[in-house]
Amino acid sequence: MAVDTRESMRWLYERSRSARGAICRTVLLGWASGCLLIAQAFFLSRIIHGVVIEACPREALTGWFAGLAAAILVKAVAGWWRETSGFAAGARVRAAVRMELLGRVVARGPAFTRQERTGALASVLVEQVEGLQGFYALYLPQLVLVILLPLTLAAAVFHVSWAAGLLLLATAPMIPIFTILVGMGAESISQRHFQSLSRMSAHFLDVLQGLATLKLFDRSREEADAIARVSADYRRRTMSVLYVAFLSSAVIEFFASLSIALVAVYLGMSYLGYFNFGLYGQPIALADGLFVLLLAPDFYLPLRELGAHYHARARALAAAEEIRGLLQGPLPGLAGGRGRLTSPEGIRLQCSGLHFAYDAGRRPALKGVSLEIVPGRCIALLGGSGAGKSTLIGLLLGFITPDQGEILVNGAPLNGLDPGCWRRQVGWVGQNPVLFHGSLRENLRLGQPDAEEDRLTEAARAAGVLDFARLLPRGLDTPVGEQGVGLSRGEAQRVALARVFLKNAPVLLLDEPTAGLDADTERRVLDGIETFRVGRTVLTVTHRLADIRRADRILVMEEGRIIEEGPPAGLLSAGGPFQRLMGS
Repeated sequence: MAVDTRESMRWLYERSRSARGAICRTVLLGWASGCLLIAQAFFLSRIIHGVVIEACPREALTGWFAGLAAAILVKAVAGWWRETSGFAAGARVRAAVRMELLGRVVARGPAFTRQERTGALASVLVEQVEGLQGFYALYLPQLVLVILLPLTLAAAVFHVSWAAGLLLLATAPMIPIFTILVGMGAESISQRHFQSLSRMSAHFLDVLQGLATLKLFDRSREEADAIARVSADYRRRTMSVLYVAFLSSAVIEFFASLSIALVAVYLGMSYLGYFNFGLYGQPIALADGLFVLLLAPDFYLPLRELGAHYHARARALAAAEEIRGLLQGPLPGLAGGRGRLTSPEGIRLQCSGLHFAYDAGRRPALKGVSLEIVPGRCIALLGGSGAGKSTLIGLLLGFITPDQGEILVNGAPLNGLDPGCWRRQVGWVGQNPVLFHGSLRENLRLGQPDAEEDRLTEAARAAGVLDFARLLPRGLDTPVGEQGVGLSRGEAQRVALARVFLKNAPVLLLDEPTAGLDADTERRVLDGIETFRVGRTVLTVTHRLADIRRADRILVMEEGRIIEEGPPAGLLSAGGPFQRLMGS
């Protein structure tokens, strides 16, 4: 077994701890069902013996029939309970793994999600986590039952004939041996199947998100062909998995049938008098022979079920490889901090010698950036595309960690702070505000879920949300679609600003806060920001002159460096990079 496979198997076993009780209950119920199989075989063999050999009247067999009916009923209940318990075990593990994955994705932050295809991430969180269900619900309990049940049934057979018992025990290993031989490549086949599914999910999502662009550039036919190729690859991978599963089932059935036939031959020869061994010196009765014959298929049943569930193991191993890859990725430095802010009322930010590159060997996004922002001051950040503005914002938010240099918050290193504690002190509005499916009011309350209605209304007024909300059929209770469907970009921007106003954080980071707004709305929103920013630490990324004039200081960035800084009026008359940017 390869090292990665061993690690994945160890990971799967470790995750079973969260459902240990349900798995143990599943095993116990499976063993109880096996014991009830012995009872069924016993009662049925006695009934047939009584009818065929002893010609017993119906009344004499009433007790046997009652026992058989009770055994069948109790076994059915135990089987149902076992299935329910197994499903609960799988569901519990899936929920725990999914929460762990979501926590990891959140901890790694937007810098990670921007590098990954959304469809592939969704595939891991949904399809591949679902792929763990069979391992915990079926395979893992069966791994224990495959030892317990055959030994229990063999003990019952040994009570009648030690030769038949030995025959069962001798032929039992053939089934798992040949199952393993047939399914040796099942893990790699399942892994390729999952990778194909991830590619297909990611491709479908990309096409759906870019449908308008594809139509405008008349590339719909080419993308349809690409989808057909991806789907055909997924179909081939699926058929490969099914081929291994069906071949394993055929091998299991063949050897189980062969072994049962050997037991039947032994019993037949014993009845004919050719074999006189293995019966403890007593002639074998019809009831005893029927009892052994009825138990023989059930003796191999746990082995056959384990073989049938072997593909669940292969599927879980393939899923575990992908899930572990996501869980083991590096976390930003802020993710491990535990420190608290000593004075969150006023926050002073100091950046010294910040260097950062997204990948080794690529051009650095930041090269020795140093700046200081004090409470009550607004710093405006300018620069062309790729200057490093968004990277600096990402560092301040704690989504990424500098390769060199440090960020101090009230004199304490940012990477030593608790992430939740720090982000509660920060209000952020990005270029593409994210709104969730729900009402306008629910989206506003993301900033402060327990805010009073008066504060919510005031924040909505300051950001200009009430201007368009009054025209909507249900005001702030009007539902909006995912990603702000139903609102213009400017309206979505105002909702995001109102959310930040409601949060009332001491640090305010704004990335083009008035993008998409008309001149009148821009003026009123800037008035709201200016009122709100009093006593706060503010950094805004902008290219709009109206925003710049309200800033206390300007920083101009180019190729990851701050190349010019000063007050707006002074820079406008200096004839430097700032003036050239504003002129362009």
